[in-house]
Amino acid sequence: MRSTMTLLRREFGAYFLSPIGYVALAIFLAVTGYLFSRTLVQLTATGPLGIEYPMRQMLGLGDLTEIEGVIQFLLFWMVFLIIPPLLTMRLIAEEQSSGTLEVLLTAPLRDWQIVLSKFLACFGFYVVLWLPTLFYLPVLLDLDWKTWQVGIDPWPVAASYLGVLSAGAMFLALGLFISSLVRSQIVAALITLFLSLIFVVGGVWRADLDSGSLLGKVLSYITVPLHFERNFSRGIVDTRQIVFYLSATLLWLFLTVRSLESRRWR
Repeated sequence: MRSTMTLLRREFGAYFLSPIGYVALAIFLAVTGYLFSRTLVQLTATGPLGIEYPMRQMLGLGDLTEIEGVIQFLLFWMVFLIIPPLLTMRLIAEEQSSGTLEVLLTAPLRDWQIVLSKFLACFGFYVVLWLPTLFYLPVLLDLDWKTWQVGIDPWPVAASYLGVLSAGAMFLALGLFISSLVRSQIVAALITLFLSLIFVVGGVWRADLDSGSLLGKVLSYITVPLHFERNFSRGIVDTRQIVFYLSATLLWLFLTVRSLESRRWR
C-alpha cells in the first residue's frame, strides 16, 4: 500500500512540475471563465433557460442555430476533450519511451496498482481543474449571503458536476489505455482525442436527432453532450448514464492492466 501511495504522489506531483499541467489549467479556466461571463448575461435575461438552467450555458449547450451557440459548444466540448489526452498522454507512453517502464514493472507493485495509481493521479488533477469553478456557484445559485438561501434550484448544478466528474473519468481511463499501447506521447494524445470524439460528435445533431430510430437510441446512450442537454443540466441524474460512464471507465482500466501484463511475456 505504501508503494502505491508513493507512486500516486509522484504522478500527481508531476503535473505541477511540468508545463502540461499549467497549460491545461490555463486553457480550461479561460474557457470556463468566458462561458461564465456569458451565463451572467443569460441569468439576467427572461425565460427558463436563464432562470432554471444556468448550467446549460456553462456547458456550452446553447442554441446551435446561432453562431454564438455553436462557438460556445465547440469551445467547451473541444477543451473538455483536449484535457484528458493532455493529462494522460505521458503516464505510460513516457515510461515506455524512456525505458523506465521495465523498472516500474519490476517494483513491488501489481499491475493493477500501477494503473490505479496513475489513474487516480490524473483524475485528482482533473478535479483540481474544476475546483476554481466552485467560486462561480454563489452566482449560479443566486445565493443570498445574509440568509444563505439559494434563489435557483441547486440540483442542476450538483447533477452537472456529477456528470463532468463521471464523464471525465471515462475519458481519462481511455487516454490511460491508449498511453499503454504506444511509445509516443503525441500519438497517444491524438488517438485518444479521435476516439473521444465518438462520444461527443452526436451532440452537434442533437436538435435533429430522431430519438426513435436505432441510430438515435445509440447516440442518445453514448453521446455525452446529449446526457448533459437532456438530464444533468436540468438536475436529472439518469442512472443508465452513470452506469455507462463507470462501466466504460472500468473497461478501459481493465484493458490497461492487461496491456501491462502482456509486456511481462514479451
